[in-house]
Amino acid sequence: MEGKISMSYLLGKRGVTFKLLAVLLAATAIASACGSDSSSDDAAPVATTAAPAEETATTEAPATTEAPATTATPTTTTEAPPVGPSQGGSASLAIEAEATGLRPWEDTCSSPCYNMMQSVYDPLVSQYKDGSYGPNIATSWASNDDYTVWTVQLQEGVTFTDGTPLTAQTIADMFVVQQTGAASAGVIASSNLIGVEATGDLEVTYTLSATNGPFMSVLSNPPVGFVFNPALVPAGDDDAMAAAANAPTGIGTGPFMVTNRDVDNKTEMERNPNYWRVDNFGTQLPYLDSVSFHPIPDEGTRLDSLASGTVTAMQTLRQATIRDARTAAEDGSIWMFEFQGNNSGGGMFNVLVPPYDDVRVRRGLILATRQEAIIAALGGEGISEPATQVFAKTSPFYSEAVAAAYPGYDFDAAVALLEDYINDPDRSDGKAVGEKLDVVLSCPPDPTLIAATEVSQQFWDETGLVNTELTHFDQATHINMALGMGNEYRGEHEIHCWRWGSEADPGGDNSGSAPWETSPFNFSNWHDPEHYALLEEARTTDDVPTRAALYEQAGLIVAEQMPIYFSGGTATAIATAEGLGGFDSWILADGEIGIGHPAAEGRWGQVYWSAE
Repeated sequence: MEGKISMSYLLGKRGVTFKLLAVLLAATAIASACGSDSSSDDAAPVATTAAPAEETATTEAPATTEAPATTATPTTTTEAPPVGPSQGGSASLAIEAEATGLRPWEDTCSSPCYNMMQSVYDPLVSQYKDGSYGPNIATSWASNDDYTVWTVQLQEGVTFTDGTPLTAQTIADMFVVQQTGAASAGVIASSNLIGVEATGDLEVTYTLSATNGPFMSVLSNPPVGFVFNPALVPAGDDDAMAAAANAPTGIGTGPFMVTNRDVDNKTEMERNPNYWRVDNFGTQLPYLDSVSFHPIPDEGTRLDSLASGTVTAMQTLRQATIRDARTAAEDGSIWMFEFQGNNSGGGMFNVLVPPYDDVRVRRGLILATRQEAIIAALGGEGISEPATQVFAKTSPFYSEAVAAAYPGYDFDAAVALLEDYINDPDRSDGKAVGEKLDVVLSCPPDPTLIAATEVSQQFWDETGLVNTELTHFDQATHINMALGMGNEYRGEHEIHCWRWGSEADPGGDNSGSAPWETSPFNFSNWHDPEHYALLEEARTTDDVPTRAALYEQAGLIVAEQMPIYFSGGTATAIATAEGLGGFDSWILADGEIGIGHPAAEGRWGQVYWSAE
């Protein structure tokens, strides 16, 4: 097919790509929790993590291996190995929450879940270190001139873990399942995808209803981009669909196979002996013989489990825990792999629920809040800067105008807005003129999040105009409250802690800003036609300054309407027992270095034990 090989900035190997995971720019990866200590779903800057290759591997973790240095940004660095890592050994990761399921098209997912999914499934494309997109299952792709038809070539010789060969028809059959998937249907609609056809044994053609220049970014994410065996989930077979949640053998092409799924305790995986990938030295991947994932919601207990040797790795998206882990790592017994990119903490207002349907209330509550105090409560003082938008300062889409427009602390202005609402005889909450507002703020029950909510409560109650109730639910419940599957996706939340941002392109999928009636990923339920039109226009071109100007206009609308809010930027980390590495040095199918470990998500198929 004649056409454009890629959008030079967004899809070429040397480009930089970004994604808003916010309610305002793109489909979220569904990550809960608030504050500058959290991570994950809509605009993203270049990753700040360097992507080094680590020491030669063996199956043991040696006592003499040097720990990779970590800078204040932070960034990990190691020396390139003279020979490739070798196979062997096992690893165990303590994750912050259990996965609701391991079906990319169906199950809402956040950072802990992605660690597991990426071990079972391969994406069609992956991101390079600089954020652009490169080959994985897909080897190459081309679009027509208006980016409405994308032709993708697939790797030859890829099989599922039960030996079933992967063909173009597999991808086409996946689309039948994805069209009704709880996680994938909204992404399909927002990305303008209307058809997937096998146009050759290993050639797939994607047809879109409208222009989507960054479409390939959609094929890097689980809902549409993770390859699964559709034959295991035939239409109408509820038992097969339920079984797929545990990722049975044959469901994926990835480096590991699930051997034991003990929900809320551990998920165990063994290496796929027939995995199709090799490293740059010709060694078959994965390196590890096995990997297991252990949900430990309490941050302190999770870090202690690493220090005690109960597990060999732990993830954290909390600034206070990173601070503690850095201290524990000072003797060299723990290696730190930190990442600080586009992600930030904050929250959202469910605008379908009074009084949050009124912008005076939303802006008033944010004007009454000191971001620095929230960041301090989260343990991020000296680590996180206040955030004002879904783009980090290192992003070409970051806007100084949006930063200036974001409502900072102004007590008098806050009181004026809130008084104007409560004294309005037509106030939307049905209360009498002059009655205080009743608001409910919810975060997961992490100690730092509880502390942050208490600080917010103090600020809001100090106005004398607000009664604030605090609630705390486990992460899975917190996510499902926002998703609202039981009430037509209206959500069962009011003010909800949330994480904003990822490292993907902001234009591939705008489901986070689509009308809530059609998009379960619009968690705040706020939809502004002008805002949405700007986002749609931004994906009709590959010109970065043009896109940046459009995103700035969209960001200014958000800063005025405040359906979502921010605390501070997020550092995330994977901390490991000395010698367990590979998180910064994993490669794409063409041998180029990948993006690293945003949101504490490791590519476990290329993790290994270093040699002495």
